[in-house]
Amino acid sequence: MSPPLLSVQGLHVSYGPIRALRGIDLQVHAGETVAIVGANGAGKTTLMKALSGLLPLAQGSARFLNHDIHHTPTHILAHAGMLHVPEGRGTLQRMAVEENLRLAWEIRPSAAPFESARDGVYQRFPRLQERCHQLAGNLSGGEQQMLAIARALMNRPQLLLLDEPSMGLSPRYRQELFQILADLRDSGLGILLVEQNVRSALRLAHRAHVLSQGVFTASGAAADMARDPAVVAGYLGHDPFNPNPATA
Repeated sequence: MSPPLLSVQGLHVSYGPIRALRGIDLQVHAGETVAIVGANGAGKTTLMKALSGLLPLAQGSARFLNHDIHHTPTHILAHAGMLHVPEGRGTLQRMAVEENLRLAWEIRPSAAPFESARDGVYQRFPRLQERCHQLAGNLSGGEQQMLAIARALMNRPQLLLLDEPSMGLSPRYRQELFQILADLRDSGLGILLVEQNVRSALRLAHRAHVLSQGVFTASGAAADMARDPAVVAGYLGHDPFNPNPATA
């Protein structure tokens, strides 16, 4: 197997005296989707911020390809192909959809012209093409999430970090979002997904980790974890998106 895109060993992250993450070991290979699931306050967003260089590491190591994340600025990691779509979406609200995409492309322009990259994104997100001249701030929540992912794709990522992409979306948009993520997974893109919608995340991922109070309490093949009632009941708790687990 080729070396992983992302390799994390013994990762600790602190907020002052509080150790938010302890001893995290994690790998993501090319073409692999890995899900991090768990309750609010477990440390999921802290992990994503640490991996994208937004928080310092208290201990351990994290590497993206040949870059030491602890000593590499976030914009260099992005330019190297690791793109972080944060919780809250992070679009430029007062700019039109197409202006958002152009600005993203200009950060890491391809040999092909902008229009070629834009049209490729519009094929995945036809609703964005319909709204190309609309301000991002006037889009629905689901459309803003699609724009946030589309902006990242304009930078031709090798690894996409997605932090709670389905948060606040209607059932319709959640279903559409996870179909788009499945298409990206099948295209060979590496994905690290943090998600509260547990069953959807486990259906999407190849492997998964349960994060609880800053540590991984369960890890394994996502399909096995989705079928394990002890994992669901003991670590994941009630799934607000599927109150009847028997229908999962």
